[in-house]
Amino acid sequence: MPDPQELERVLRAAGLRVTRPRLAVLHAVHDHPHVDTDVLIGAARARLGTVSHQAVYDVLQVLTERGLVRRIQPQGSVARYEARVGDNHHHLVCRSCGVISDVDCAAGAAPCLVPWAGESPAHPDFLVDEAEVIYWGRCASCAARPAVSDTDRPAAQRGTP
Repeated sequence: MPDPQELERVLRAAGLRVTRPRLAVLHAVHDHPHVDTDVLIGAARARLGTVSHQAVYDVLQVLTERGLVRRIQPQGSVARYEARVGDNHHHLVCRSCGVISDVDCAAGAAPCLVPWAGESPAHPDFLVDEAEVIYWGRCASCAARPAVSDTDRPAAQRGTP
């Protein structure tokens, strides 16, 4: 976890003013990788005392646009945020509890995968620069319990991983 002075340098290097909400949200993303905005709002409020939902959403949008945080949204999930940016990594998602873990890319540099086989691109007018891979399965804790059938899942989750 970077110290507050490092986070200030990161914001300035990205051309952003250093504000208390930006520092609090960036700190929260570093402290709590792969969490949703509700958790980040709670963490920012714990640090600042008060901050609006909209302020946190606005900060997350700016930090994402500037490449300081990464937004991921696995199928059937709300958006989540992480501070691990600028590398070629992917994610493991537990089908049962929804926990998300980072996994380094096994295939190499970005884009580690391309949407065509062979030497010639199937879409020569499209330059691929990134591939996002999500591995689905069950974490060790959930794998130790019996699998939940699709009919036992909440209606909103049926048919999704």
